[in-house]
Amino acid sequence: MSIRRKSLLTAAGVAVLSLVATMVTSVGSASAAANCDPFAGYHGLKGKTVTIFTSILEPELGTMKAAWKDFESCTGVKIKIEGSNQFEALLPVRVKGGNAPDLALIPQPGLLAAMVATGKVKPAPAGVIANVNKYYSPSWKALGSVNGKFYAAPLGSNMKSLVWYSPTQFKKNGYTVPTTWTEMTALADKMAAAGQTAFCGGIGSGGATGWPATDWLEEVVVRMYGQKIYNDWISHKIKFSDPKIVAAMNTVAGWMQNPKWVGDPKAIATTSFQDAGQGIPSGGCNMLQQASFYGSQFPAGTNVSPTGDVFAFYLPGINPAVTTPVEGGGEFTTAFSARPEVQQVQAFLASATYATSRVNLDHWVSANSGVPLAAYKDPIDRLSAQYLANPKSTFVFDASDAMPAAVGAGKEWTEFTAWFGEGKSVADVVKAIDAAWPAK
Repeated sequence: MSIRRKSLLTAAGVAVLSLVATMVTSVGSASAAANCDPFAGYHGLKGKTVTIFTSILEPELGTMKAAWKDFESCTGVKIKIEGSNQFEALLPVRVKGGNAPDLALIPQPGLLAAMVATGKVKPAPAGVIANVNKYYSPSWKALGSVNGKFYAAPLGSNMKSLVWYSPTQFKKNGYTVPTTWTEMTALADKMAAAGQTAFCGGIGSGGATGWPATDWLEEVVVRMYGQKIYNDWISHKIKFSDPKIVAAMNTVAGWMQNPKWVGDPKAIATTSFQDAGQGIPSGGCNMLQQASFYGSQFPAGTNVSPTGDVFAFYLPGINPAVTTPVEGGGEFTTAFSARPEVQQVQAFLASATYATSRVNLDHWVSANSGVPLAAYKDPIDRLSAQYLANPKSTFVFDASDAMPAAVGAGKEWTEFTAWFGEGKSVADVVKAIDAAWPAK
């Protein structure tokens, strides 16, 4: 789980705790009369226990338990889940020490690959493969695969390829939501000509300052070059100094460092990402590229809807050869045991039945195409699911989260902050980041 998601969950935790407790109670009561038909294919689970280890914490942990309550009641299995904010550090220790959980919800493909390298991860069983082939795009299946072998099905997911705007202000000014990169830049020119700030931005985030700018580069790289180049960049087969990545950085500079569109680019480095889009409802600025979770940053009472104070649209593509590029993140259900009950729980978590149950409880998005869009009560979640679950989407994982921590959560953040805040050259920035890459 990325730092940006942790911080938002922590901030929102107190506000939603009582709501989640109410939902868990109501779901538990309903379980007494649960419809067990969806679980008729699961056998031999009565009296069995399956353990799960995750980075997900309360209150979200309680909602997860509520989502599988009927499964437990109908099959007789007990699912014991443990969350830790030290998950990434503790999982390798537990695996090496012979104390691995039955299942782990791994939030980074790099950590999945490291666990597979230990020889302790079990390949996905037939039930999981069937569900993933039916409900997930090949891009998602590839993220749960290592060296061409499939291990881990996706669970939750999040959408980063969004642009926040105000439908009210767009209507007032006669603006139309763009569907191509060219339309978006032409709209920005039109806004600038009217004396308006086209794009707002902020990369301030305490010790994690700089991360929003890494997302902007990631969005451009996948839109220009597609999945293979993007993944080769993550693994450093393609360096930051490669002409392709330099060209992508120059595209970012022409977008988010364009004084005509953003005002003073250096101010972006001193503006927090939380504050960056606060002017959108009033028209103080018009567009902000940020993830689906940004909606929680607007003041209470803000109407987030397709006709309201704020909403979001899909960040358009650049290269027509790259079909519906989408950047995001998620967790992958990884097995360290091949016991029959573990395989059945693993298959259940990859099913449309589980994903729909989870979506019905609160803000959560799945790339599982078996979840009806109508099940999403939140319009931003519904919009995100349209792209995350689209089998034709070119999905890529957040690159800075997948790169070695010394780079993705270190040098890249500081160098991008200098790039925006000090005007450091692209050539010097990419040279410094490449030099920080850990030696093999």
